[in-house]
Amino acid sequence: MKAMILAAGRGERMRPLTDSTPKPLLMAGSKCLIEYHLTRLANAGFTDVVINIAWLGQQIIDAIGSGEKYNLNIVYSNEGEQALETGGGIYNALPLLGDDPFLVINGDIWTDFPFEKLYNFKLKDKAHLVLINNPQHNSQGDFYLTEKYLTETGKDKLTYSGIGVYSKYFFSSSSKGKFPLAPMIRKFISENKVSGEIYTGRWMDIGTQQRLNDVINLL
Repeated sequence: MKAMILAAGRGERMRPLTDSTPKPLLMAGSKCLIEYHLTRLANAGFTDVVINIAWLGQQIIDAIGSGEKYNLNIVYSNEGEQALETGGGIYNALPLLGDDPFLVINGDIWTDFPFEKLYNFKLKDKAHLVLINNPQHNSQGDFYLTEKYLTETGKDKLTYSGIGVYSKYFFSSSSKGKFPLAPMIRKFISENKVSGEIYTGRWMDIGTQQRLNDVINLL
């Protein structure tokens, strides 16, 4: 299975830190944020990784390179000056991701999720999402989860972690351009075609400088 890290965002809420440094290269302890993903992916058995880039993307290429130092083969999906959002970014990278299901990870999260759990995941639906208990900054949650499937109704909503396995057929009705992922997820949830699981380990969305400091304090 190939993996994709979403790393093209501008990081507006992290300014001024992201005025001169792309968010994935912000330091958290001894590593920049994206390196934690790369190290965990390599340890989990992944060998091929796609990274999408836009804002200050050349800095990411210069820092990460071809992935040799992480025992990975890394290629880049360059979106140019304007990032294509989550859905458009993945769709743009499909030629690099191949025909098999692939793992997608938000570049602005930090987690100890064991990616080896998904390395040989047999996807039977359009997507499989990892959900977490709602953090303070998303107390209303995103989706409901039954024993196996995400649903539109239920008792307690959970938050999408930014980790998921997707089929290329998830994007079969999409076209090139800028668009978000969430409406597509909701569409397939309504068709009962998105499975899920809950993860209760360590996870943080690095959306503010305070949350970046919180991660640093964890390490």
